[in-house]
Amino acid sequence: MISNWAGNFQYSTTNWHEPESVEEVKLLVSRLTKLRVIGTRHSFNSIADSKDNIVSLQKINKVLSIDCDNKTVTVQAGIKYGDLCHALQLHGYSLHNLASLPHISVAGACATATHGSGKGNQNLAAAVRAMEVVTADGSIVTFSREKSEDELHGTIVGLGGLGVVTKLTLDVLPSYQMRQDVYENLPLAQLAHNFDTIFSSAYSVSLFTDWQDEMFNQVWLKSKLTNDPTFELEKEFYGAKAAKENLHPVQGVGAENCTAQLGVPGDWLDRLPHFRMDFTPSKGQELQSEYIFSREHAYEALCAISDIRKQIAPHLLISEVRTIAKDELWMSPCYKQDSVAIHFTWQDKWAEVQQVLPLIEAQLEPFQAKPHWGKLFTTSPAKIQSLYEKMPAFQQLLMKYDPNGKFRNNFLNKYIFNEVK
Repeated sequence: MISNWAGNFQYSTTNWHEPESVEEVKLLVSRLTKLRVIGTRHSFNSIADSKDNIVSLQKINKVLSIDCDNKTVTVQAGIKYGDLCHALQLHGYSLHNLASLPHISVAGACATATHGSGKGNQNLAAAVRAMEVVTADGSIVTFSREKSEDELHGTIVGLGGLGVVTKLTLDVLPSYQMRQDVYENLPLAQLAHNFDTIFSSAYSVSLFTDWQDEMFNQVWLKSKLTNDPTFELEKEFYGAKAAKENLHPVQGVGAENCTAQLGVPGDWLDRLPHFRMDFTPSKGQELQSEYIFSREHAYEALCAISDIRKQIAPHLLISEVRTIAKDELWMSPCYKQDSVAIHFTWQDKWAEVQQVLPLIEAQLEPFQAKPHWGKLFTTSPAKIQSLYEKMPAFQQLLMKYDPNGKFRNNFLNKYIFNEVK
């Protein structure tokens, strides 16, 4: 059986298809009665699984055009962010944000509302201006801001339920340079009154902790370079000390696979991710969970997690805290709310992690935290549905374009339609 990137999940079918053109996709969709589409297999749960057929778009991965007038790029859905970024940089363009891993596919990241960090930075899907989808009858439907912005908002984070996304048009920006600085040992208590200033202190900010104590082991600040050549950061940052060498988020792991730190200037694509594009940061062998909630509850929620750190720490590799700006995407956890995400990278021990997740979810219950669609959680389907204001509209949208459930699987049946089959 084929497994995901981390090796914790095995897909339920050996019927894998790798079309090399959109025409082949249309033929497959017309012929098959049930299917799901896979990206780079970086999901940790069954969201992309199928008992019948799985379609991989890894061979449909080209940059199709760059529109200098409208500041957009149009790509095939299977392209990875690393490849897209290099193509954009060659033409003097960039993206507004990147996830920590540049090895994931554009379509997969957008379909699950994957994100980077930054007070003013929305998740990756918010850059989508238009997309083409092969729907259940094998025809191509175009969704765009110009055609119907509201319907586009419903389809971008589509969880694979609308059809096979084959093409996306993304907003781009002029290329920019950045530097990355790391500080060590930021007390949690500093966030009580300084959360906003800390997370507004750079273009992208990440806090890392192993929850061994009330301390963030590392602060990663990714700053856009100004025209001031004397731009320097302080040696101390709210009690944290500037790192004197490149660091990996996980203590004791070498930093050779991480993007350059210590304030060394570099292009946006070599600083926004945590890990270098020309290296695979690990072979997986880890589990991931993430919970997203309103920014107004940030410090209170972090303290709630700290209260159970003795239960968390023994099973954890590292935890990361990031911020994401609000968006209008129906199934985004950041829909109409500036948000904070607490990410957990666990040891590959599902039996133990499965016992810890309900404790975390209980601590975050007062803050209406939403789990990341592609990661591990134990939140009930009824609770998931109650957290999304546009859930009924999204259900109707799926029924409109896939009335017979060709693209539905157990995950969508359970968490979107609350049906167990």
